[in-house]
Amino acid sequence: MAKKKPVRRTKAAAGRKPAKAGSRKAGRAAKKVTTATASRLPVNAGPSLGRPKVTGEEDLDMLFKEDYHARQIFKFLRVGTVKDLEGYSAGEILRVLSRPIKETVERIRRLLAERNRCLAGDQGFALEHKEHAKDPLSGR
Repeated sequence: MAKKKPVRRTKAAAGRKPAKAGSRKAGRAAKKVTTATASRLPVNAGPSLGRPKVTGEEDLDMLFKEDYHARQIFKFLRVGTVKDLEGYSAGEILRVLSRPIKETVERIRRLLAERNRCLAGDQGFALEHKEHAKDPLSGR
């Protein structure tokens, strides 16, 4: 009769036997690990900016004390804190700031057209404006 070799056991946590690859305990342990890591991470985790370095109540005039033009924009938008400013998108800020410029340029074009003058390449607008000004029922 052949002698059996003694079974060598590796140290397991707290004196427990190591789980065999096909056993139920091994499967359960593997599930716990995957569910534990899955519960820590949000499902749709995107890139994060990290922890904010200023509060939402930070005064914009103090934060941008060296940038005169930025402070002028904040006055025009009537915002005083970072949180107020975060309510605007970049496109919204550009639209709000450019509206008075567009309206002023339109007034310039109309006044020049009324005086038989026009900006460079704007003769078509001047002729069209004069035509509408002659017709009192054109909506003006």
